Amino acid sequence: MATVTHESSDTAPAAGEPASETPPAAHTPDEHASGGDHAHPSDWLYVKVAIALALLTAFEVFTYFETVHGWGDTAIIVMLVAMMLLKFFLVVAFFMHLKFDAPIFWRLFVFGLILAMAVYMVMLTAFRYW
Repeated sequence: MATVTHESSDTAPAAGEPASETPPAAHTPDEHASGGDHAHPSDWLYVKVAIALALLTAFEVFTYFETVHGWGDTAIIVMLVAMMLLKFFLVVAFFMHLKFDAPIFWRLFVFGLILAMAVYMVMLTAFRYW
């Protein structure tokens, strides 16, 4: 990546000559990350999150095999909802970069998630699935 450097001159333009505009200097990735913007995580963190999501998905699939365990329906629903919330949080926080955005977006997300879970629980109760 080439960086642009500007030489400063102490001489002002002569009368009648237009002032030359200097373009802004290009930033290196290190300068960009250390400035006011947020730094993104490493690729390895994304791999670890993907592995965690795969393990959670495998455990969710395992809960559907009722012959393996003798858990009741309520225990399975509670576990599935907890895993769903955890997976949703991981995807939104890391892959959609919400963790690195402004706090207002995080608050809006949490409010929407609470509202959605309340509606989901009301529907489970209304259809007498419990």
